[in-house]
Amino acid sequence: MEEGRPVTGIRYICVGCGAEVTSEQLSLTPEIKCPFCGYRVLKKARPQIVKRVKAV
Repeated sequence: MEEGRPVTGIRYICVGCGAEVTSEQLSLTPEIKCPFCGYRVLKKARPQIVKRVKAV
């Protein structure tokens, strides 16, 4: 990836080692697994923004 360019796409977190992986990094390998430790369980990273909905 280019330096200074914001990371876009979906971010995943490896359950095994805790590394943050982007969807672009996952598309480089033929199977879905962490490129750092090889663990095959990833969860989607949630944004830190809290959404508030006014109750009716």
